Amino acid sequence: MKQIGASAGVFGEYMKGATFMIPTPRLLDQVVQLIDKIQMDDRDTKGDLYEYLLSKIATAGTNGQFRTPRHIIQMMVEMVQPQKEDTICDPSCGTAGFLVASGEYVHDHHRDWFHESGFREHFESDMFTGIEFDSTMLRIGAMNLQLHGIEQPQLIGKDALSEANADIREAYTLILANPPFKGSLDYPAVESSLLEVCKTKKTELLFLALMLRMMKIGGRAAVIVPDGVLFGSSKAHKAIRQTIVEGHRLDAIISMPSGVFKPYAGVSTAVIFFTKTNSGGTKDVWFYDMEQDGYSLDDKRSPIDKNDIPDILARWRNKAAEAERKRTDKSFFVPFEEIEANDWDLSINRYKEIVYEEVVYDPPEVIIGEIKVLDEERNKALIILETMLKE
Repeated sequence: MKQIGASAGVFGEYMKGATFMIPTPRLLDQVVQLIDKIQMDDRDTKGDLYEYLLSKIATAGTNGQFRTPRHIIQMMVEMVQPQKEDTICDPSCGTAGFLVASGEYVHDHHRDWFHESGFREHFESDMFTGIEFDSTMLRIGAMNLQLHGIEQPQLIGKDALSEANADIREAYTLILANPPFKGSLDYPAVESSLLEVCKTKKTELLFLALMLRMMKIGGRAAVIVPDGVLFGSSKAHKAIRQTIVEGHRLDAIISMPSGVFKPYAGVSTAVIFFTKTNSGGTKDVWFYDMEQDGYSLDDKRSPIDKNDIPDILARWRNKAAEAERKRTDKSFFVPFEEIEANDWDLSINRYKEIVYEEVVYDPPEVIIGEIKVLDEERNKALIILETMLKE
């Protein structure tokens, strides 16, 4: 694979640094025999196998990298519904999970598009772009895309926030991402136009500014952010929220439970959906309070029956019916004016109403009477125990 060279495109380019980790001929023979028994006639099986292997790799590192759960990625892709002409980008692509899921969505929902040679060429060459500064992640991402039938994606080995990436402006119609929440940041190297939107060292805020720069007018974005982005009180936090709500169109916010990214991280997160307009357009923002995602919220993340994702997708597709929902429900609309009055706070707890159930207790004299009865029973039991010991 390392010797294929330019003929293999990005796949060959990023495989040049790969290391063959099977140390003995006997072990290689065992691996080949095991793989040979797996039916891999189509890209789905090969891709699923690779995704399974990725799920077993602990990718949480010093740069804030960790694998986004596949079912969360699929929920986001189902909500944005990639279109025929879309150019899709993940500016912090990691193992390319969002790009792969977008390609799978197109395969599953629009097989007829592949009957057109123009679309096939678009799909295989310029529909998918991933930006990532970690060469190991690029190598894994290239393999992941290759195994899912995307043979010539645009994979760019740059720090997306740096001046080296300043040339990418208004290039994409759809951005899906889970940018790093922490990690190394060379502040002087950050591209200057991003600092004009929000002057900060926080990567999660700078990535939002980057996405606005990279999207075409009318472009859409679905991004995972830590909860602090939604209610942080610093000037940079307020600036990026105001920019998205007032200068563009904020469509929805899904608040996710804190265990979604365990065992890698326990931070509470949310998914924000917005559209670049450069002229405002936010009227009502749809909020959803996700409580369960189909897995236990501990480090084991075992499958469970409770899952809000099907309800999220159903309500998102029928948002007209959401207008009658109350603030005590899991989902509801919040008007622009109310968000503005709350200093651009986007935390769902700011707007959700909690119903407290009244608990009625017995009067004190009744409780005291019950305690006296328990004391009498305890004394009788002690007397019986003492008698038994004397015998």
